[in-house]
Amino acid sequence: QVQLVESGGGLVQPGGSLRLSCVASGSLFSAYTMGWYRQAPGKQRELIAVIDRKGSTNYADFVKGRFTVSRDNAKLTVYLQMDSLTIEDTAIYYCNAKSPLEVVTSGPGSWGQGTQVTVSS
Repeated sequence: QVQLVESGGGLVQPGGSLRLSCVASGSLFSAYTMGWYRQAPGKQRELIAVIDRKGSTNYADFVKGRFTVSRDNAKLTVYLQMDSLTIEDTAIYYCNAKSPLEVVTSGPGSWGQGTQVTVSS
């Protein structure tokens, strides 16, 4: 398993921006498919964005055009740039890492502890 540590959450006003970071341990980071998820109070955890080992990305419809996922393999880090934030984006944001085998087998991957994002005026 890979260890993940998220950071960058906080309080931001509607329309503002935040950049989340997720630092991974281990030398196999470049082979992992990395995902960002979020969970709002009383709701299920939902997928926001995924970036695979080749840098290909996919986004949930509700963040397309507002959020951007990227990775820096040299820094073992995946980022989530969040712009035009709304109150509905308030949630705990989690980072997930899946090995190539876990991608094929739909394994759970490894999770970070999460970082709180609160959008409020």
